[in-house]
Amino acid sequence: MTDPVIHQLRRQTNKTASVGQTRSVRGGLIVLAVIAGFALGLLVFTIGPKLVNSWRESRWLRQAEANLKQGNFNGANDAAQQALQINHDSLPAYQILAEATEKQNRAETVVWRAEIARLRPREIDSQLNLASAALRFGQLDAARKALESVPKENRESAPYHVVAGWLARAQGDEAGQERHFAAALAKEPDNETYQYNLAAVRIKSPDPQKNAWARATLEHLIKSAPFRAGSLRALLNDAIQHSNLEAADRFAQELQLSPQVTFSDDLLCLDFYKKLDQKKLATLLEKMKPLATRQLDDLAALMAWMNGNGMSAELLRWMEKLPPEKTANPPPAIEVAAAFTAQKNWSRLRRWTKGGNWGDSEYLRLAYQAYAKQQSRPEGTDAESASLWHDAERACEEYPEREIRLARLASKWNLPNQAEQLWLRVAHNPLSRREALDALFGIYRASNDLPNLYLTAMRLHETSPEEPLIAAEYARLSMILDRNPSEGQRVAKEAFDQAPTEPPCVVAQALSLNSQGRTSDGIAVLQKLAPEKLHDARVALYLAVLLLDDGKADAAHEFIDAANSGFVFPEEKKLLQEALQKQSSSTSSTPTPSPTISPSPANSSPR
Repeated sequence: MTDPVIHQLRRQTNKTASVGQTRSVRGGLIVLAVIAGFALGLLVFTIGPKLVNSWRESRWLRQAEANLKQGNFNGANDAAQQALQINHDSLPAYQILAEATEKQNRAETVVWRAEIARLRPREIDSQLNLASAALRFGQLDAARKALESVPKENRESAPYHVVAGWLARAQGDEAGQERHFAAALAKEPDNETYQYNLAAVRIKSPDPQKNAWARATLEHLIKSAPFRAGSLRALLNDAIQHSNLEAADRFAQELQLSPQVTFSDDLLCLDFYKKLDQKKLATLLEKMKPLATRQLDDLAALMAWMNGNGMSAELLRWMEKLPPEKTANPPPAIEVAAAFTAQKNWSRLRRWTKGGNWGDSEYLRLAYQAYAKQQSRPEGTDAESASLWHDAERACEEYPEREIRLARLASKWNLPNQAEQLWLRVAHNPLSRREALDALFGIYRASNDLPNLYLTAMRLHETSPEEPLIAAEYARLSMILDRNPSEGQRVAKEAFDQAPTEPPCVVAQALSLNSQGRTSDGIAVLQKLAPEKLHDARVALYLAVLLLDDGKADAAHEFIDAANSGFVFPEEKKLLQEALQKQSSSTSSTPTPSPTISPSPANSSPR
């Protein structure tokens, strides 16, 4: 009996154990299922939105690309902006935005090119595209920063030098522009674009060899369709400048037959015919007048040419025959005002600019009205004139292109106080800084304002560090005025090394050597100049000063006479007077049998 009972108990125990094992397996499977479910849910919650966002981004990008291809730039812009809302670092979206805004000529291009450069900081094309866009929209600081971001190993490439050359041009640094364009061409000598860029610069060079190379290159590029019109313009300009009338006639005829000829080219031909043949000039001018009236910009351009070539009286006679709606508003109305100004017809100018509204050019109407009142000077108009000019200045605020145009007028009308304030404002704009500094230098030179002249020369050198003549003037003023003379010595040496035959550079180096106690070396540097240059009044003055400092008064007489026979600046005249006084005092302190040299007492001390 015992065995069956034990057997039954064992069967029950095994059954219980089996049921327990089954429940345990089921529990494990449930736990695994729950974990898998959580994992799947987590995967869906984390990856799912990314997949959805990626799909949405791709969808907007495809729409943006399609709009871009169809020329729907606004649509491309909107779709790309939607893609950026999903992915703030979408490179394709930034590329589409850059291309769309570039084709619309919008300044936002610079913003999008900057984002591309941020995402691709080591890629040279990204930085150069940013620099090019910044140059196009006058953002020189952004262009400079982009070029500085180009990796050093890529700074010898032709594309880098091309963009650097255009930056140099925008800064007024013609020497830097030529150097970079030459470097680009050296890298790719068969590139016609690079040939044209360098030739267009060198055609203006005073260096006969560079000028001859430029002419030959442009003559060759005439045969290339993309460069034909531009080459003919440059060659025609050069021929007119050098009074090579036979060549100019040929280039003018070829340019007029070119399919790329513009109304501006016809104006260039007028420049030529003015020198060659007055009858042909009159014929072409009469032919152009009815053509000009089709477009107000062309009409204003022809009027501007007439004003610039002493034909303002004829312009006013022609204006009387035109319908009023053609001349009543800018831009032709501005040129009519300029013609009245040239003729000094102040009453007509006052009537022409009184009342009305010239829209974006309203500041010019106010300026001409102010000038007319000032020049006609009826009683009590000074305050009114000043008020009008103030209104013109206020209308220019935050509009750099207006400020620079008003500044040019103030300089042209010889209003130095107004011109100075305007040019100081214009100088803050990198795009027009060089022109502003040149104008300020002229204002301070005319008023002999030496402190401001020195500061302006320093800023000019900072703006165009590779121009030796600017560097030489900065160095000269530094040493004469004793403003950081050690810096002046350094800059003088650099300028002399760049242009050892240019009189201003030679003078600056001679001054530098003299200030270092090497007067005889300074004299030797000056005496290497050609005799005709050495006897120029300003050069002769410095040689006289150095000879006097070196105790060679007899040798100095010849150059003192040369200095007195021509124009020298006040600070230079003062320098010579001090040298003469020093020499006279030095001579009188030593007993001498010649009282005619110095009548002063023998025991007098040097000043």
